[in-house]
Amino acid sequence: MDFLPYLPIVILFLLFFLRIPVAFAMIASSLVYYLFINTTMPIAISVQRIIASMESFPYLAIPFFACAGVVFNYAGITKRLMGFAEVLVGHQRGGLGQVNVLLSTLMGGLSGSANADAAMETKILVPEMEKLGYSRPFSTVVTAASSCITPIIPPGIILILYAVAADVSIAKMFFAGYVPGALLCIALMITVSFVSKKRGYKPSRDKKASGKEIFRQFKESIWALFLPFGILMGLRMGMFTPTEAGAISVVYAVLIGVFVYKDLKIKHVWPILMESLEATAGVLFIIAAANMFGSYLTWERIPITISEALIQNITNPNMLLFVITIMLIAIGCFFEGGAAMVLLAPLLVPAVSAAGINLIHFGIIMCINLTIAGFTPPFGTMMFVTTSIADVKLGAYIKDAVPFLIVLIGMLFLFIYVPQIVMFVPNLLAG
Repeated sequence: MDFLPYLPIVILFLLFFLRIPVAFAMIASSLVYYLFINTTMPIAISVQRIIASMESFPYLAIPFFACAGVVFNYAGITKRLMGFAEVLVGHQRGGLGQVNVLLSTLMGGLSGSANADAAMETKILVPEMEKLGYSRPFSTVVTAASSCITPIIPPGIILILYAVAADVSIAKMFFAGYVPGALLCIALMITVSFVSKKRGYKPSRDKKASGKEIFRQFKESIWALFLPFGILMGLRMGMFTPTEAGAISVVYAVLIGVFVYKDLKIKHVWPILMESLEATAGVLFIIAAANMFGSYLTWERIPITISEALIQNITNPNMLLFVITIMLIAIGCFFEGGAAMVLLAPLLVPAVSAAGINLIHFGIIMCINLTIAGFTPPFGTMMFVTTSIADVKLGAYIKDAVPFLIVLIGMLFLFIYVPQIVMFVPNLLAG
């Protein structure tokens, strides 16, 4: 077998091990192919590939939802969601840890990004958990683990990336994320309770909140809680497309911040624009680089080769999903979730489709898989985000991460082998 066509893949991983940003690593390895391996192809084609990859209407949803998430933070809605989570579960064992998990679930429809959610909650919740006697490594691990829920709850950006890469309905991907996201929340809250009982961590509240207190906090938070529900109903009733839902979310967030909570001020406009620009540019630059690298893979027929190898050697769909799951967890430890999705989905979808596996089901599995990989030591991106902000040593993080990693992987295999869980809402709405 001629090794030369596979040299860019080797270079890609070498650059990543050297801590070169993944987008630059993909561009550099692609240029090696176009300049030194396939010299018959004009370099202009690779540049055209970058530009053409951005000309996709569904990608417009990314800047809209990124902006909406930023506006919600400045509008004070995140603070009110945290208050609502606290009155619901603050009285339970590991109360503030439970709040951490529930807040990630509530924030899923708002931030849409695991890394953004991990960074935000590390700054807000880890110091508060320390004050109540929780160890800093445990607090950091809970924050990183709960961030695995965020991208699965619509409108997670990784759901949009998969839908575009696999050419499936964004709306159906959104519908399929609700039940797995809720079950992940329950599983992690049980894990927090178990570890907290073992270590003697106390609740953040002395007693359970009264019905009156819960109702009062619910009224304050209802405007934020309505957004995911509004998106779901709007898409189901055909009132708007997923891309239009992103634009509506921005307008909705601004109106709530200005006229309801009155926390959003003129001075916030510039930081909102800059943070939205940075978040959008980061994602779209990775998409462009991945598409450039993808053009090389397509030219060398590597996706087809991988698909044929998987189909010829693995005939059982369940075994195929198992092999892909192990591979994704390993690869996902080295790549940011969005980059891994754009790069790997076109490679795997042909094989999965040929095996008769539902592409919506596989999409949710892939999204969960890559976010779990981001939590997994020693290279997970959420691990790096949380430990760097909280100043936690890697060894301490790994020790406390073990029970959460076992639960997350267990839930992943539950979703793999009981597809009815993932497909319940899409099938219900289709009916």
